[in-house]
Amino acid sequence: MSAKLLKQKLVQGETVYGTLIQNTISPALVDAIPAGTLDFAIVSDEHTAFDIGDFLAMRHAFAAKGIACLARTHSRSPDDVAKVCDTYDGVVVPYVEEPEECKALAAAAVYRPLKGAALDKVLSHGEWPTKATREYVENRGKNTIFIPMIESVRGVENLDKICSIPGVAGVFVGPNDMTVNMGIPNEYDHKDFIAILQRIIDTANAKHVAAGCWFGNEAQAIRTIRQGARLVVFSNDGLLFRNAISESFANVRRG
Repeated sequence: MSAKLLKQKLVQGETVYGTLIQNTISPALVDAIPAGTLDFAIVSDEHTAFDIGDFLAMRHAFAAKGIACLARTHSRSPDDVAKVCDTYDGVVVPYVEEPEECKALAAAAVYRPLKGAALDKVLSHGEWPTKATREYVENRGKNTIFIPMIESVRGVENLDKICSIPGVAGVFVGPNDMTVNMGIPNEYDHKDFIAILQRIIDTANAKHVAAGCWFGNEAQAIRTIRQGARLVVFSNDGLLFRNAISESFANVRRG
């Protein structure tokens, strides 16, 4: 139900709020999350020593609280995407910039278990093996959430085509990779980065696709929401813990 609700909100043009989980695999953390705080969480094996399977206990803990749990893969392999979507509510795939690549990744997410020549016929000509196969596949994947990450200028140039691909529920900007690709590493307040975010948001919104960017800074996150971002991915488990303990103990030490 959490995946279905998240997808409904995205389709209806609502803003959804989530965070990254990449520093812990303990489901006890989920129990501490206040109700009404998160619509979704993205567990990530990118930039960590964890494997996607390590987060399974957390995935079920999130489900118990009605929070959709997506998984960010390290690879861009269609087989890995399909495997993730068999277990999690959806997938976030890093550094997608070519429409044909995105088409194959989206198909792996929402048309599984169809593969090979049969899948090629569906993608190329809309030819399904049978009506029963089409109904089964579409029903199985209807609540699967597929989100490609736009992390390069090339990805932005192809964004209109990417957002037109069936199965794309949102697009998510990785600010570190994007600014490095733009030649302005980690300058998240740079006018050119703010401008390219606006272009991404406007292009996605025109296709009724939610767009957003990760930020660990509240002011930057709010600025991007005001630009029209609807896929809000704020902070991560480690950063939230660090900020909370820093603020709380600063207050206690001041007396």
